[in-house]
Amino acid sequence: MITCRGLAYRYKAGPLIAFADMTLPQGGVLMVSGPSGCGKSTWLALVAALMRPAAGQIEVAGQSLAGLSAAAADAWRARNIGFLPQRLHLSAALSVQRNLALAQWAASQPEDLAAISRALESLGVADLAQRKPDQLSGGQAQRVALARAVLMQPKLILADEPTASLDDEAAAAAVALMHQTALAQGATLVIASHDARVAALLMPRLALPAGLQTMQLPRLVAMNKAA
Repeated sequence: MITCRGLAYRYKAGPLIAFADMTLPQGGVLMVSGPSGCGKSTWLALVAALMRPAAGQIEVAGQSLAGLSAAAADAWRARNIGFLPQRLHLSAALSVQRNLALAQWAASQPEDLAAISRALESLGVADLAQRKPDQLSGGQAQRVALARAVLMQPKLILADEPTASLDDEAAAAAVALMHQTALAQGATLVIASHDARVAALLMPRLALPAGLQTMQLPRLVAMNKAA
């Protein structure tokens, strides 16, 4: 689950970005929407303990992020967060298998080829294990990146603009894949996107419209008038 109260962040010499309070239960689905530059990626980074807030409290998967050292945050993130960035960040020098092994290394776990094979198999790309990223199609690369994100069976999957460069058919496949994977693992799913197609694609997959929580960020973020 995710709970945020009074959350805000300030970039150097910039305005204070204030976020709405929210609670998302474990296994829930949240869409963070709004135009480019409104703070969607910032909110994801705060929830993943990649950045420290200027104010407020965050609890994710039972862990308060306040006061975590950089090393403790890295270890916690590797065990609990599966991150699917807009730029997939697959190492061009490594095979698909080795790219996934990096996730185990980051979590201080021994390399487990069987677990890697299972993750790739679950996403239909087991036969690509020895390929390099430049030998993959866009759809294959996204599946590999998602396999890496869920390899450690995280409690939370964060996806940043996962459909931004996809046509309608590929966007529908990507959203279905993320939701199916989160559902199979009992993970909370958060998708940050300015793409209106994402909510439309998620709604039919959820039991009720209320099953999709949304957080709309404004184009002009809140400013600290005293700054």
